[in-house]
Amino acid sequence: MLQQDFVSITDVETAAKNLAGVAHRTPVLTSRTVNKYTKSQVFFKCENFQRTGSFKFRGAYNALSQLSDEQKQKGVLTLSSGNHAQAIALAGQLLNIPTTIVMPDDAPAVKQAATRGYGAEIIFFNRQQTNREELAQILAREQGRILVHPYDYPHVIAGQGTAAKELIEEVGALDLLLVCCGGGGLLSGSAIATKAVLPNCRVIGVEPERADDATRSFYTKTLQTVKNPDTIADGARTPCLGKITFPLVLHYVDDMVTVSEEAIVRTLFFLWERLKIVVEPTGVLAATALLEGIVKAPDARVGVIITGGNVDLTKVGQL
Repeated sequence: MLQQDFVSITDVETAAKNLAGVAHRTPVLTSRTVNKYTKSQVFFKCENFQRTGSFKFRGAYNALSQLSDEQKQKGVLTLSSGNHAQAIALAGQLLNIPTTIVMPDDAPAVKQAATRGYGAEIIFFNRQQTNREELAQILAREQGRILVHPYDYPHVIAGQGTAAKELIEEVGALDLLLVCCGGGGLLSGSAIATKAVLPNCRVIGVEPERADDATRSFYTKTLQTVKNPDTIADGARTPCLGKITFPLVLHYVDDMVTVSEEAIVRTLFFLWERLKIVVEPTGVLAATALLEGIVKAPDARVGVIITGGNVDLTKVGQL
């Protein structure tokens, strides 16, 4: 069996049913200024309005809701810099499942506070000294908990794909869909959902230049890694695509591009000022590729997924 067969449109549809009435059906925003500037019709799927402030709630809740009663009693453990942590914590709270989060000690304070607020236990580690994947596996075994990976987990991927599914249901056919990429969960899930109904729609993943492992992997067809990349897009600091997401990206995604730190900041402020929405650096990766002209799609209908809004406002001045 090919690994891309592990997640299908049927799984995305099942996830949509599990999330109905629990996850927010997030708004789609448009901007005449953006349309004029890009010479295309752009639809922003605003996952910054999702519960916990990012798309991650979709995958987390879908994954936890499908655990057996025995697994739920054992509890779950995950590794995350913040958004998946919050999502798992809230999903665990809603489903009465104990949650433990392995989190880097330099994760944004706003994400740490929210994760604790949802009732999760946090175990911190130093990015420079510790392999988080190995630590999470060790702790999961020691605590007897189910390890729910932030992106390399079939039910998480399927849940993330519901964002693209909703976007297409609301706005209709698209010629292009732009999606940010960290570990590839949202990108692969969105590509699966999109290609099932719009096979001719191009799906392009976007990541920071400083964390370009997925782009290099896409073009070389060999899994590439990056170690602790210095990017303000903290949600894209993943070391590599996963064993599941890598073949999914190769199979369903049409292209990968990267954007600079300076471009991310410009887009961040543009969306704050013009769309009047709070977004975080990782959340604007896809929009950056379009607004900076890295991806051009004149006279096209373009979907852009804004992935989150958990920005640390105390550090805005540093940008």
